Amino acid sequence: MDQIVLRGDMPVNGRKLRYLGFALLALSGFAAPGAAFAQGAPSETSAVQASEDAFPPPRTISQEARISGQLLKYDVTVEAIPTHGAGDKVTGHVVTMSYIVPSKTPRPVAFVFNGGPGAASGFLNIGALGPKRVQFGAQGDSPSDSLIPEDNPNTWLEFTDLVFIDPIGTGFSRSELGPEETARTFYGINQDASYLARVVYDWLKAHGRMSSDKYLVGESYGGFRVPRIAAELQVWNGVGPKGLMLISPYLDGRLLSPGGGEKAAVSPMAAMVRLPSMAAANFSANGTPLSPEIMTEVEDYARGQFPADWLKGWSDPDALARLQDRLIEYTGLSEEAVERVGGRIDQSYFLRERFKSDALMASRYDINVTIPDPDPWSAYNVPMDAVASTFTMVGGAMTDLITNTLGWKADGKYWVYNPTVGRDWYNQGVDPESVSALRGAMSLDPKMNVVIAHGYADLSCPYFASTLIIDQMPPGLTKDRLDFKIYDGGHMFYSRPGSGASFREDVRAIFEQ
Repeated sequence: MDQIVLRGDMPVNGRKLRYLGFALLALSGFAAPGAAFAQGAPSETSAVQASEDAFPPPRTISQEARISGQLLKYDVTVEAIPTHGAGDKVTGHVVTMSYIVPSKTPRPVAFVFNGGPGAASGFLNIGALGPKRVQFGAQGDSPSDSLIPEDNPNTWLEFTDLVFIDPIGTGFSRSELGPEETARTFYGINQDASYLARVVYDWLKAHGRMSSDKYLVGESYGGFRVPRIAAELQVWNGVGPKGLMLISPYLDGRLLSPGGGEKAAVSPMAAMVRLPSMAAANFSANGTPLSPEIMTEVEDYARGQFPADWLKGWSDPDALARLQDRLIEYTGLSEEAVERVGGRIDQSYFLRERFKSDALMASRYDINVTIPDPDPWSAYNVPMDAVASTFTMVGGAMTDLITNTLGWKADGKYWVYNPTVGRDWYNQGVDPESVSALRGAMSLDPKMNVVIAHGYADLSCPYFASTLIIDQMPPGLTKDRLDFKIYDGGHMFYSRPGSGASFREDVRAIFEQ
């Protein structure tokens, strides 16, 4: 699970104009052809090398897992890649964990990121793609459940090597700078993509894998950063990714935020993109099988009659009544709950009201995952989430994997999610979107494939936002190159065995093309 850091509903990108000059330089055209969509100048990062006792040396062990009835043998390596600034000064260390199957022929390699910003890659490592997994993120999972990993039948390691990357401030990765300089150097849309692209380059060069087919995988804000990393690799680092896999991506924050004041009262956009996910969760909870037909009906309404009736507001009582009747049908909320807010149902209100009669709280990451409401009579939303236990489980499991199983004894805490990163994040005057970078990267390389995958019941990064984005992309980019997949489940749809298995096979087909 990833945490989209929010202030209201917008990513925390404070002090947004302080570094506008850096962003303008990247967009000024003073760069190589195609660099208009590369979100920043190349970072000054050196190759993988040992650094003055800051971290233990790389550590490798051999393991095995039984996957699809076959014994899969592989090597696991954890190492710290230093980043460098002016004067070759060490500015930080990025910790990576790689799973490599020994082979006489080149295998593909996939670089994997989670999001936040501020989340480590452990969620995808031991929850989805790695050869071992711990069950988390589904109804009934508990933070006190066993953290002993088991063989993962849905691992991608059968068809690609995997490199999980923890950005600065997450996992055991850390900055060697002071707080203000750390934020300026690492915590921003442009800086993030620039230094992480260089980390990918350094890993490829140090491990002799430049000739391998290269893929980028990102979940949530990781799905935001991957298109920008791809552009950085193409333009500044001489690396051409063959494919991008975006899992529950946060591609355009402008679609998800109603803003404040009059904009919040007038604009239907945020409610429009979340309505199909609310309906899908309601249908599933009532035992109605999801199908393209039933969801197409909701989607057509969401971008058709719904915004038209919403925008009429108080001026048209018939439109208001029509809007409320349809929302009662689709969301499963009571007539009183819908009418109380005039059909203006935001995610917080929906999550509290959907299961209020049962004294339960739902998760914005997966609407049908619930926990007991600790204060059901409160008039205010309680700041808890039903899948918060995943932070506990992933943090504990990854700490044990790295320090005990692998024996890599790094100092400090493993940050599965670090709120300081989001708090100190800089916007630099850049709109919180990566659609432009995605279009640019696909345009520059007409052979690069893209997979966008979502869970139906995810309110944090709703699938319908990506639907609208894809529908605005020209066929010259998307035809036969962009696969859009939606699965049962929520933000971490892969936590459901059936969805994880289907996703694995869908992605495998791309790797084996």
